[in-house]
Amino acid sequence: MLTDLPPEVAGWRDAIQRLSPSVPPCRFLSPARWGAMRDNALDFLDRFGSEAHRLGWTASELFGVHLENGTLRVDWCGVLMVSGDKAASISATRIAFTRTAGYRDTPGMPRGMPIWEFAAKRKAAA
Repeated sequence: MLTDLPPEVAGWRDAIQRLSPSVPPCRFLSPARWGAMRDNALDFLDRFGSEAHRLGWTASELFGVHLENGTLRVDWCGVLMVSGDKAASISATRIAFTRTAGYRDTPGMPRGMPIWEFAAKRKAAA
């Protein structure tokens, strides 16, 4: 139930919800792909948000994007900003999707800013 989300997770959900489903926050991200990513992020938070928080996942590990290039630099992206599929399961270090998985413990992996912060930064610069 959405009211049972920890305050931090509810904040993440609110931030994603406020992003337009039809206007991608990152260049080179199609509206269709962004719409699916956004829907899947909201679904993840509804189903796994409390567990992700309990396991210590951060906003950057889940929703991060490169500070200047957004989703174009997937090496900086959080797990949910790379896959276009719905999450199937979560563990302390891995989120599984239908065909792939994303990990948060990859050595040397840089961390981006949450996509909603990227969108606000891009809007302020426009």
